[in-house]
Amino acid sequence: MKIKKELPYLLLILPAFITYTILTFIPLAMTFGLSLSNWNGSVIKDLKFAGLTNYMSAFSDVRMTTALKNTLFYAVMNPVCVTILAIPLALALNSRMPTRNFQRAAFFFPSVPSILILGYLWSYIMSPMEFGILNKFFGLFGLDAIPWLSSPKMAIWSVLIVSVWSMVGWHACIYIAQMQGISSDFYEAASIDGASKAQQFFRITLPLLRPAVASSTLLLLTSALKVYELPYALTKGGPGSATTMLTQIVIQTGFINKKYGAATAMSIIFCAIVAAIGFIQYKVTHKKEI
Repeated sequence: MKIKKELPYLLLILPAFITYTILTFIPLAMTFGLSLSNWNGSVIKDLKFAGLTNYMSAFSDVRMTTALKNTLFYAVMNPVCVTILAIPLALALNSRMPTRNFQRAAFFFPSVPSILILGYLWSYIMSPMEFGILNKFFGLFGLDAIPWLSSPKMAIWSVLIVSVWSMVGWHACIYIAQMQGISSDFYEAASIDGASKAQQFFRITLPLLRPAVASSTLLLLTSALKVYELPYALTKGGPGSATTMLTQIVIQTGFINKKYGAATAMSIIFCAIVAAIGFIQYKVTHKKEI
């Protein structure tokens, strides 16, 4: 009887389930199968089973470990820097200034163009050559030129600066939306009790921003782990391997070196890392919200 009652509902979700299976589960299963082979892009019938060789090679590959370190550093620093800057910016833009709408649009605009276009634009701005706008500006004050993109130590920070610049306005809008949902009664009661503006921020605003912080951090974290266009446009992964990310290694291994089996193994490792970090981040933020 129970099955008969649920049958109409099961039939309703059946098309979506079939579509999801065809477009998601089957490709995932095929990808995992290819990761256990020596496929080099030739016909499928020439495939040979390679076992876990591709996975062991990935973990012993110096390029892979270096790219993993760069990706994790970027994935940690990007959300931290954006959040630290976006919350004060949201506070400022949430005030009743006459030009607040224009200012919001101005800070939001860097997130509109393609990140690839922004990367090429900033590669000229930060160029160590004579046409580098940023070093020209510093030269007006008698300061030495900074090797933004040519120094291994500075390059990853330069990528981070451009990324934060392009994202901080967009994420400030998330915090503004959350702030506008906070009742003014809380602040009025706090003012009557003699609470200062700083106390109101740390005791009222910041705790009530936790849902927005969780959403913003998750978006930043997942996008940072998958980053490819920005470091490629700025430095092509250099100098050396200073800004090489996991996605770039996967693409080089698969499409340039024609080692598709090894590339799929790297992709699965990469997906597992993203899923694990995302799960931990969700558990931490969900626990705080409760």
